[in-house]
Amino acid sequence: MKCIYIILLLVTVNYSFAQQRGGYGGAGNSQITGKIDGTILDEKNSEPVSYATVVVKSPASGETVNGVVTGDDGKFKIVGLKLGKYIIEISFVGYQKFTQEVELTPKEPDFTFEKIQLVTDTDQLEEVVVAGKRETIENKIDRIVYNAEQDVANMGGDASDVLRRAPLLAVDQDGNVSLRGNSNVQILINGKPSSMFGANTGDALKMIPSDQIKSVEVITSPSAKYDGEGTAGIINIITKKQTPQGFAGNVDLTAGTRINRGVVGINAGKGRLGFNANGSSFYSWPQYATTDFYQRTVVNGQENIREQNGENLSNRLGYFGNMGAFYDFNAYHSLSTSLRLRGFNSTSSGTNTVSQNLGGDETSFQRFQDNFSQNWGYEWSLDYVMKFPEQEGREFSASYKIDGNVRDQEFEINQENPENYEVGRNVNDGNNRENTVQLDYTHPMGENFKLETGFKSIIRDIDSDFRYEEQPEGANSYQVVDNRTDIFFYNQDVFAGYISTQTNITKKLGMIAGVRYEYTGLEGNFEEATEQAFGPISYENWLPSIIVSQKFGKFNSLKLAYNRRIQRPSLGNVNPYVEIGNIRNISFGNPMLNPELSDNYELGYSTFLKGTSFNLSFFYNDISEVIQSVIFEDPERDATVTTFDNVGTQQNVGSNVFISTKFFDIWTVRGGINANYFMSEGIIQGQEVENNAWLFSGNINSNIELPKDWVIDAFGFARPRRQTLQGYNPAFSIFGMGIKKQIWEKRGSIGLSIIEPFKARKPFESELGEENSDFYQRNVFAIPFRSFGINFSYKFGQLDYKARTKRSRISNDDQKSGGDDGQSF
Repeated sequence: MKCIYIILLLVTVNYSFAQQRGGYGGAGNSQITGKIDGTILDEKNSEPVSYATVVVKSPASGETVNGVVTGDDGKFKIVGLKLGKYIIEISFVGYQKFTQEVELTPKEPDFTFEKIQLVTDTDQLEEVVVAGKRETIENKIDRIVYNAEQDVANMGGDASDVLRRAPLLAVDQDGNVSLRGNSNVQILINGKPSSMFGANTGDALKMIPSDQIKSVEVITSPSAKYDGEGTAGIINIITKKQTPQGFAGNVDLTAGTRINRGVVGINAGKGRLGFNANGSSFYSWPQYATTDFYQRTVVNGQENIREQNGENLSNRLGYFGNMGAFYDFNAYHSLSTSLRLRGFNSTSSGTNTVSQNLGGDETSFQRFQDNFSQNWGYEWSLDYVMKFPEQEGREFSASYKIDGNVRDQEFEINQENPENYEVGRNVNDGNNRENTVQLDYTHPMGENFKLETGFKSIIRDIDSDFRYEEQPEGANSYQVVDNRTDIFFYNQDVFAGYISTQTNITKKLGMIAGVRYEYTGLEGNFEEATEQAFGPISYENWLPSIIVSQKFGKFNSLKLAYNRRIQRPSLGNVNPYVEIGNIRNISFGNPMLNPELSDNYELGYSTFLKGTSFNLSFFYNDISEVIQSVIFEDPERDATVTTFDNVGTQQNVGSNVFISTKFFDIWTVRGGINANYFMSEGIIQGQEVENNAWLFSGNINSNIELPKDWVIDAFGFARPRRQTLQGYNPAFSIFGMGIKKQIWEKRGSIGLSIIEPFKARKPFESELGEENSDFYQRNVFAIPFRSFGINFSYKFGQLDYKARTKRSRISNDDQKSGGDDGQSF
């Protein structure tokens, strides 16, 4: 009940603020009311100025009485005004503000401006020209912004390629993302999470074309208004939101030796109504991967050795679509909606030679495997924003989102060796549904203080229908194995509220401070194995945060931050479905996992001088109840088991530096180095284990803009081995380069790209345990990596864009990513 009282308190605060209104100006007690109308034109060409803001203020108090925006014809009308004196203020981006005092009298209650000609603001225009394009890297109080649309190197790729170029991030060959060496990050799209990231982050990133990405926000110190999930931080992918007047579209095509992609988009708008849609698909050619696997275990004094070598052929096909629309009722009320559809299919088949020595009993045989995975989903959101005319910056928003994701998997194994006979089939059909409601309210209090508060609820319902079928030796059909077949129902409900304040203590000293409360309730049930039901289970968390920033001079700033974050287990981590890799290799989730909690500290310094941006930070985080996959030999199952557990604690202390600079006005170089010391200790299968390691990673990007619209780009990236208590997972590095030429008056472009020109295949090695211990495992797999591609892009039509504020507020960033090392629905 405590959480309910807190939530009601926050809602009450929201409501009470939303009810406040400033006083109304004007003189006289006459029953007669007046009006003010007029037409606003551009001084130079006498064209109407649409969507200019007209505000009526009281000359005595300065408070806003009323306000409107002009229509397409530049006209406005304000009625119902009490008689008296008023100040009229008219403003629009790129023009000087127009101010005039008017008086409505009983004799002349109406006032008409025949033609108001706005004068171009030369100071603003000069500032725009100086800024030109945004800097590719921008430092803000709580984040680093990578303006991907300014980087020509991103043409023809996907979101994983873009994230590899962003500061502080590392992305491996499977698309798993880490921030400063910590993989517990939350990925958002336009401030919203998506269930598409719950199953497989790498596959989800491949669905998003790089051409649709405007910027990437790396939020290292999230404030209380963000969901508490992600112990390392938040990555927010901002797509190209466009508010057009007119019609335009784009076509982007990529063909290569590894990936083929097509993207089509349209944008249209008239007046206060706008629409956009885009669709993309990609296909990867079938490719062979090789595996070299070795495992040694000792159980009850018996040594078991298993080796496996073979090839696997796989390919992928995916699609992504988005439709959005908005309508501005006026300058203060707007409604927007969007619908996203996505899908991803993958197939693979392989043949492996298996050699075993189990307590001196040696065997060798072949194993055939076939895998199929189909993942599709949808998201629909509706957002309403209300602004208050009497106070700039005051805003209320309400959002609703429904998110569904379906993942169907099928895995077949065939080994007909009489001594190790197994012909079986795993099937897991999962359905994930989320309903989210969010309310946010922002209230400025003077020029130096701003209050933000809000409430959010997320209702998750998960069904996992799993079964195992086997074909007995000599039989021609499959039979269902009852004790490995069931339906798992999992419910997770999250209720949260927050209060956050932003204060300008002095002109150069600012602070963001707040606290977030989150209540989590969960339970699980089985259709058949009802005795394994658990819950209801609940836990509460208070998550404080504070950021203090001091500016020195014009371009230098120092930041000190602290926040507490939570990392709930993903739905893949808890799924008890037993996946059989082979008869002696099984994996399943753990429904009884506790969430991780981390305390994070950061000290950062940034500066900008003569075209060079420099960012240096030091960080420390302390994580409890760390969730990791663990592998051990299970004598009862006579197999190696992979599952998840809260293994212990983890600390990371380190530093990172990022520099972006330009030479000779044509050559831009950006790069960064991350270094941290990893310390972890805990208990696995009753044994105390620890692992300490230095970890280094970095990236570098370079592009040269040549005459006649030619651009040459090169990039490199390296990520260290990902450490666990039992060992490490593969390191990853990549190098690529390309060249692009803009054509048809920059409406089109064509380019060539090369990835790893000197390496046809690349091996990846992971190692768990120690060679002389009771458990040791080494796995090396290699995949084709050298690739060549050609990119083509064309834009058609013409649009006139007008700035709009961000509408959507839903951000379900509250779960640990499933990744590729666990089960998923």
